[in-house]
Amino acid sequence: MKNISQVLESLDEIINETEKENNVLGYFAVLYRRVTWKVKEAIENRHFDDAERMEKLDVVFAERYIVAYYNYKRNLPVARSWQKAFDLATNFWPITLQHLLIGMNAHINLDLGIAAAKVSEGKNIENLKADFNRINQILADLVEEVQHNLATIWPPLGYILKHTGQVDNLMTNFSMQLARDGAWRFAKTLHAPQGKSYKDCVLERDIAVAKVADIITNHPPRIRFLIGVVRLGELGSVASKMRKLKKITS
Repeated sequence: MKNISQVLESLDEIINETEKENNVLGYFAVLYRRVTWKVKEAIENRHFDDAERMEKLDVVFAERYIVAYYNYKRNLPVARSWQKAFDLATNFWPITLQHLLIGMNAHINLDLGIAAAKVSEGKNIENLKADFNRINQILADLVEEVQHNLATIWPPLGYILKHTGQVDNLMTNFSMQLARDGAWRFAKTLHAPQGKSYKDCVLERDIAVAKVADIITNHPPRIRFLIGVVRLGELGSVASKMRKLKKITS
């Protein structure tokens, strides 16, 4: 892919495929298309210092997810953190929010740093930092948007999570500021490895990010029970939930 328009086309293909298959992997694809569209708008509105560099970053960033998705579908190896996200799709019990968070975990905590290092090859990576923070603000705004609107899939969800503190727990464990700062440090490590190979740095990071995925999915029995109640209340097909997510993110 050479530009964001091609990224959007690829994401549309994944969305159409998962919607037809009633595949929960479509939840993240819908959200990520919104992220990509927001970045495209920001580039067109001159929100970034270097529009050309940010389009390249967006393409490299998106390709990490798109390639991982198709490799998984073809039973080819994928990063550990993406394996966790994709494998969750075979489990009935995770709620929509968990599917979204585990996808964002792999994509932001692993892929974003790799993409940032890639577009900074042969350059001073510090020149990217301001735009890097701007793209992370776009991601953070969307996380909050989804957090407050997922109850359209099952209205009691908001009440249950609010009064058990579980929205705060989930979002604290997946702090956008921590994700941003960690991704930036990872990008700088890849840009100038200190005594380690690029491959070893990526592997070490991937293992750590995969452990974060466990925080999103593993809970004490009481919380598992509450999440189970929410899951049973998420009525409708995966395709119908995807359509609701499209409305949330449109």
